[in-house]
Amino acid sequence: MKIKNVYALYFSPTSSSKKGALSIAHSLASQWGAKVHEVDITILNKKVQPETFCAEDMVVFGAPVYSGRLYRGAAQRLAEFSAENTPCVVTVTYGNRHYDDALLEMYELAKKQGFVPFAAAALVAQHTFGDIQKGRPNERDLKENREFALGAAKELIAGKKVLEQVPGNTPYKEGGGGGSFIPQTKDTCIACGLCAEVCPQQAVDAENGYAVDASRCISCFACIKYCPVHAKCMETPEYLAFAEKFSKQLAQRRENEYFV
Repeated sequence: MKIKNVYALYFSPTSSSKKGALSIAHSLASQWGAKVHEVDITILNKKVQPETFCAEDMVVFGAPVYSGRLYRGAAQRLAEFSAENTPCVVTVTYGNRHYDDALLEMYELAKKQGFVPFAAAALVAQHTFGDIQKGRPNERDLKENREFALGAAKELIAGKKVLEQVPGNTPYKEGGGGGSFIPQTKDTCIACGLCAEVCPQQAVDAENGYAVDASRCISCFACIKYCPVHAKCMETPEYLAFAEKFSKQLAQRRENEYFV
C-alpha cells in the first residue's frame, strides 16, 4: 500500500492528546516515508484543512476522555471530517481512572465517517484535576507509543486491514459534558489574552477582565496551564478538597493499552 501523508488530528486543550497522536503519527510515517501534518480541532469555530481524506492518507485521531466519553464538542468537530477508506488509528487519553466507552465511541465515529481503523490505544495522561500521574505522557509513554505504531504498521503492511473491536459498551454511559469547576482570575492578570486564545470553547471574556463564562467552560484548565503569570487558578475550598481526595483515589499507576 502507498501512504503519502499521515495526519495527527486531535482535540487537545492541554496538549496530552496532541503528544500521543503525534508520537504515533511520526512512527507510522517513517514506515512509508510519508509527511506528517497536524490538524488541530481544539478551538471552537476554527476552520482547518483538509476535511476529507483519501486512501493514500493515514490519520491518527486523539482526544481526551470526559467522564468515560468523548467530550461532546470534540465528537461534533470530529464528525465534520470524512474519508474514503482512509486507514486510521484511534486514540483517547485519560487521567488514570478509566476510559470506559470513549475509545469505542471514537472507533465507531471514525468508521461512520469512512475511516478504516486498524489500531487503537487508550493512553494515560496527567489528570486535569489534582496531582494525578504528573508529567505523563512522559518519555517512557511516548516510546511505548512509537513501538506500538511500528508494530501496527507491520500488521497493516502484512495485510491486516481492520481492527475488529475495541473495549467499551453500547449504549454508551452518560458522560462527555464539561466539568463544574470554573477557573478564577486573580488581580495579577496582565491582560495578555493568552487564556482567551487557548480556550477551546471561547469561554474567556476579554472584554470583561478575562472572566470565565460558566455556561461555556468545560473545566479543561487550559487557561490555568498556559497563563504566564499564574493569574488563572482554581483555589476554592471545594475544589482543593475534591482534588486532594481524587488524587489519593487515583494514585496507583495505570498503563497504556494498545489494540492491533
